[in-house]
Amino acid sequence: MKQNKIYVGLNNDTYGGLTPTGNIIRDAWLFDILPQDQTCDGWTLGQIQAIYEEVYAAWEPYGHMVSLLPDDLRSRHRDIYDKAVIRARELGWNPDLSDEA
Repeated sequence: MKQNKIYVGLNNDTYGGLTPTGNIIRDAWLFDILPQDQTCDGWTLGQIQAIYEEVYAAWEPYGHMVSLLPDDLRSRHRDIYDKAVIRARELGWNPDLSDEA
């Protein structure tokens, strides 16, 4: 996302937001920084950056590792990301495909 760009929103992003920006949004949901119905449609790079900084700080006590999350957050993380992967596959994402031809 370039400096002057506006984010298209999680649902309109590549493969339903299976992107670094989408991961920031999902992690913001995980830590209750954003409500789960907030998909950040029309947000600026600055707004996304501000959320990223909050998400980064929220992950710090857990070493940025899912395995170190308490059980309730780890379960919530699994639910959020399982839904994201299912949606991405519905939109044609295939984790087995490489960018190399």
